[in-house]
Amino acid sequence: MATPVEPVRPGPAGGGTPPGRSRTARWVEVLTRPRTLVAVAVTVVVGYLALVPLGYLLWTTFTDAQGFSLGGFSRAYGDAGIGELVGNSMWFAVGAALLSLAVGTGLAYFNVRTDVPFKALFFAASIIPLIIPGILYTISWIFLASPTIGLLNSALEPVFGPGTFNIFTVWGMIWVEGLHLSPIAFLFMVAAFRSTDPALEESALMSGATRVQTFRRVTLPLVRPALLSAALIMLVRSLESFEVPALLGLQDGIYVFTSRIYQVLRSFPTDFAGAGALAVGLLAIAALGTWTANRFGGQGGTITGKGFRPRPIDLGRWKPVVGAGILVYFFVTVLAPLLVLLYTALLPYYRPPSAAAFASMNLDNFAAVFALPTIPTSLVNSLVLGAGTATIVMALMAVAAWVVVRSGIPGRQLLDHIAFSPLVIPGLVLGVGVAFVYLRSPLPIYGTLLILLIAYCTRYLPYGMRYAVSGMQTISTELEESAQVSGAGWWATFRRVLLPLIAPALLAGWVYIFVVSFRELSSSILLYTPGNEVLSISIWELYANARFGELSALGVIMVLVLAVLVGVAYKVGARVGLKTD
Repeated sequence: MATPVEPVRPGPAGGGTPPGRSRTARWVEVLTRPRTLVAVAVTVVVGYLALVPLGYLLWTTFTDAQGFSLGGFSRAYGDAGIGELVGNSMWFAVGAALLSLAVGTGLAYFNVRTDVPFKALFFAASIIPLIIPGILYTISWIFLASPTIGLLNSALEPVFGPGTFNIFTVWGMIWVEGLHLSPIAFLFMVAAFRSTDPALEESALMSGATRVQTFRRVTLPLVRPALLSAALIMLVRSLESFEVPALLGLQDGIYVFTSRIYQVLRSFPTDFAGAGALAVGLLAIAALGTWTANRFGGQGGTITGKGFRPRPIDLGRWKPVVGAGILVYFFVTVLAPLLVLLYTALLPYYRPPSAAAFASMNLDNFAAVFALPTIPTSLVNSLVLGAGTATIVMALMAVAAWVVVRSGIPGRQLLDHIAFSPLVIPGLVLGVGVAFVYLRSPLPIYGTLLILLIAYCTRYLPYGMRYAVSGMQTISTELEESAQVSGAGWWATFRRVLLPLIAPALLAGWVYIFVVSFRELSSSILLYTPGNEVLSISIWELYANARFGELSALGVIMVLVLAVLVGVAYKVGARVGLKTD
């Protein structure tokens, strides 16, 4: 007689532990799974990068040798000029935000809603200024509108007298910062206008409303949330700007938060608590603006399931006028800054245009740039830091995005919030926080490239997270489930299924982070030491020494390198995208 066989009882669905095992054993098994260990490791690394500098900044600001203290705040904000400092900061930030928003919104409306000519220039006008580093863009406007050496003033002096334009004023700061931010506002508002159904505007026009009335009473309310979001983001970006206030404001004794923090940290004896107090004030304003943008700045519009294509508005007799305005904008924001850099780079010494000036042009400044001992080193440092930052951030954020979007781990949204926290920390404030950490750390990394790499990775975590999460959200879970049913583990599924599918998003994030890291100045200027300069620091030092020819030559090289690298990366990205479709 055969011995009866005990039937095999199936375990819990999903490969869990048998019911008979203890809760401790089940928790141990869950916590030791590879995906859990990887998720915990990424969370620890991201938390360290994002939160430790902020913690040290607050600790240094609110403590002294006796313990808790507000002495830094009394020194920083008890100054008689603090009212002027706050006033200048808000005047500059609000003015630059309004200018960039007005220009960007107007251009976006004409591009999406009308039959304006020269639409191909919109792409160049929105991309090229993003490639030009802020320090180069600011210096180019000094060459154009300085009251003493500006080419525009030289051209207008016979008619209006000397010093027609003065870029070293708050209005000059607003002009340069607003123009540099206008492409970002343009990209924001183009997306908003494309997502709104134009049927309401067409109905208003058919009912007898003028185009101006339709734009004011119909179009603007439709895009109001996006408009508010863009305005607040431009405001925060202007508040944290360093290059424009440092190069234009300090020349005439005009201080904003960032330039004042820089001055305090460069003075002797250094008042770390006072600098921290100013940094905390700027951080609070930036955080409030970012929170307001997230709270009230959701994308507006009338997005529906029914497709629509706006019929371009015929500009009629205004078409040549608007077309001429587009050409002027392209010249002012793109061509003029680049041409003045190239012009200065080809001159033996800086001087107004003339027949003799053009006859004296040569390539000596380009040769002199590479003869400087710091330039080859700074170029290599910028390339290494840019590529290293982009690679580390996107590798971390690829896993972090899986944790947030796919894992189902309780509390996973905390990782999302931690990764986005550096978004509210201005670059100069982040540099202060990182300096506070490693000035007191036993690790000998202060004054090395590693501290710059840590600062860059921290600053650009939010951007990498956004690219990675956006890519992860477009992938259906069915593909992962099919791989797991076929016997693939978590790592194999992640590496062979998810990574190839989100590669275009990761590459786009890599390109963006590489570009912004390559031109980074505000964090670098507080953390570099001689021998560890990056290109933006070399440009800063050349400007401080009035070596305008070599500075311009280096700027031209820097822009060309960035343009070529971005072009190659996007070509590779297009091929990757085709292979993963």
